[in-house]
Amino acid sequence: MTDSNRYRQGAQLNENGAQFRLWAPAARAVTLVLENPMQRIAMQPEDEGFFRATVADIAAGTLYRYQLDGSDLFPDPCSRYQPLGPHGPSQLIDRDAWRWHDADWHGIDIEGQIIYEMHIGTFTAAGTFDAAQAHFAHLLELGVTVLEIMPIAEFPGRFNWGYDGVNFYAPYHGYGDYDALKRFVDAAHQYGLAVILDVVYNHLGPDGNYLGKYSPCYFTDRYCNEWGAAINYDGEHCEPVREFHIANACYWIDEFHLDGLRLDATQSIHDSGPRHVLAELSQRARVAAGSRRIILIAENEPQQVHCLAPIERGGHGLDAMWNDDFHHSARVA
Repeated sequence: MTDSNRYRQGAQLNENGAQFRLWAPAARAVTLVLENPMQRIAMQPEDEGFFRATVADIAAGTLYRYQLDGSDLFPDPCSRYQPLGPHGPSQLIDRDAWRWHDADWHGIDIEGQIIYEMHIGTFTAAGTFDAAQAHFAHLLELGVTVLEIMPIAEFPGRFNWGYDGVNFYAPYHGYGDYDALKRFVDAAHQYGLAVILDVVYNHLGPDGNYLGKYSPCYFTDRYCNEWGAAINYDGEHCEPVREFHIANACYWIDEFHLDGLRLDATQSIHDSGPRHVLAELSQRARVAAGSRRIILIAENEPQQVHCLAPIERGGHGLDAMWNDDFHHSARVA
């Protein structure tokens, strides 16, 4: 079962049942509402706007939501799975249900890799992780060494590029069950293929985005963002916001054995604080990987070299950056 202290927020099974922890500084009172059978549990307030509830005799698969100040019900901001989409209830999952077979996999370095960008929803007719596994041999024959999965954070509707994700911890339910990505990564490693994930930490989609219900401090109007409200990485009450996103990067690396991340539009991740959030993210993601080697790649439209500079020199410590200049030139040509 999950160590109840593994993440600061979210619902996590433990030997005594499950712990639910939530950051909701905008609320005076929070009620945990369990479904089938219906049960309402008042969450206990803690310091810094956090709320906690411990529930005994609860099983994986239980559906739940949070009620703020006796009003509307909302999904967990750190939901691990949304079986009915971003507007539905969250589901309690068992992170240890899948038994891994990749103990001999030691990760990858950036040199010499051939990366294949894959949209799970369109790669096969079925549009699932399980269906995509059938083509690993063909990708190897093509010369591919790394699969880059386009964003999978839960989004509204059936079809989406993935860049309007709203539940950052929940793999999109249309691509398979909670363990589907784990099965995909595990199988890829058996073929000698690495898997990295495209993550979007510069904005959220507009439909199904309930973070503002829990705290207005998730977002800021101090910076311009062409896709919506900028995320608050350096303003008032930014620490839980930073932790929400950094822990998410570590979550994908740790729990899903991913070999790295592709960070979307890093030029729109604004942080004027003493240590940039991406520098902290890159350092902690490598710690989360343990003995495995991972790669961290930035998309950065103005090609800012500090993305690649070492952290001790004021950089972000990333391994590579998309060459957007080549992309733009090729399109014009």
